[in-house]
Amino acid sequence: MKQDPPPTTTQPLDQLLAKLGPTEAFETLAALLPDAAVFAVDAERTIVHWSPGAERLLGDPAEQAVGRMCLNAIRCRECLLGCGIAEHGEVNGFALELYRTDRRFVPTRKYARGFFDAEGRFAGGIEVLVPTGEPVEEEGTALQALDPEEAFHGLVSRDPTMRRAFQTIRNVAETDATVLVRGESGTGKELVARAIHAESQRHDGPFVAANCAALMPSLVESELFGHVKGAFTGAAADRKGLFQQADRGTLFLDEVAELPQEVQGKLLRVLEEHVVTPVGSDRTVGVDVRVVAATHRALREEVQKGTFREDLMYRLRVVPIYLPALRERRGDIELLLRRSLEELNRRGPRRGTRIAPDTMRALLDHSWPGNVRELRNVLEYAFAVGRGPEIGMDELPPEFRESRGDRAPRGRSARPQRDDEGARIKRALERSAGKVEDAAALLGVSRATFWRKRKKHGL
Repeated sequence: MKQDPPPTTTQPLDQLLAKLGPTEAFETLAALLPDAAVFAVDAERTIVHWSPGAERLLGDPAEQAVGRMCLNAIRCRECLLGCGIAEHGEVNGFALELYRTDRRFVPTRKYARGFFDAEGRFAGGIEVLVPTGEPVEEEGTALQALDPEEAFHGLVSRDPTMRRAFQTIRNVAETDATVLVRGESGTGKELVARAIHAESQRHDGPFVAANCAALMPSLVESELFGHVKGAFTGAAADRKGLFQQADRGTLFLDEVAELPQEVQGKLLRVLEEHVVTPVGSDRTVGVDVRVVAATHRALREEVQKGTFREDLMYRLRVVPIYLPALRERRGDIELLLRRSLEELNRRGPRRGTRIAPDTMRALLDHSWPGNVRELRNVLEYAFAVGRGPEIGMDELPPEFRESRGDRAPRGRSARPQRDDEGARIKRALERSAGKVEDAAALLGVSRATFWRKRKKHGL
């Protein structure tokens, strides 16, 4: 007679779990770790359980954490992609610095286990964050020296879109192709032009910059192409235009969309034939100039409105470079603050080394309509009106204090609603110029998960 196999060691546990229910058993186990943050995530890395210990350690109530992506909820000081359970399956004691809702940093170690289905796809996981010390009370955020990899000819960023722009600059600098830089005011368009010049074989030649919007309409042609003596009233001598001044170098034409239409045709001829005709002259002058143009407008829209020549648009945007607004790359704010502090400290007499917590929150929350230029101006204002090593809230311009007084408390009604997943994926693809790996990084998901979500939404 065949005997039944002996019971395995898991059978009693299976029986217990069947009586208690897996949910109650997991919640009980998590609650037995009062000093650790225990949470579970589903296949999309969305938090499905948030323990009381997680509430105490990180300050997020369960009702606010559940339903959010884990990377957003626990707010890592550095990117967590290197310790993701979806990629590695298991994490054992990975050191992390997290910050609470009150902005105090919490040193922890991460322990996690991922689960995968029969086809090897990530199905979810359980993660435990164990504190390795007391939360650090922030006297102020001390800004460390810049990593050389984060700076490029005055441009500072770790944003994927910006880093790709850096590489495009390096590549295009090896050619004489015309470049069109698009971005809002204050994003660093002239710095891009200077970087292209510095990286090119023309770096020993002149770099000439002109804001087309600032040129007098009646003198635009003379400014660009020069004039001869007597060409018009006040032309007392021959004068070289910007193209001749930039010969064998680079000419940067900012706000090129502001050029009068009658000048646009003449600019097109210069770009195609490499000659200029000074105002009042009947002879042409050869020029060897690399042109970098910039605008905050969409030239295609200007073409549709009839204010800009289509043929000139194509001639200018041989290589387009897009600079995202600062509000689209908030991770760069601290980097830019470091750079500005370094510059201001060199000028003296004040030496700033840290930023007060409420001041840093205000700077991170600001929409920065003036972008990098506005940020530098704000910090320069703070240096001028304040004293001491820490920059306080009362040293920011008045509009920061006023707007902050009207703002709802963090984590309440001011909290934005969860974005539609399809819209988030579309924005990530736009920001990463269609590069899936970077788009996945922006959303904090694996490449495989990103592909699955993209297919789900038909994008």
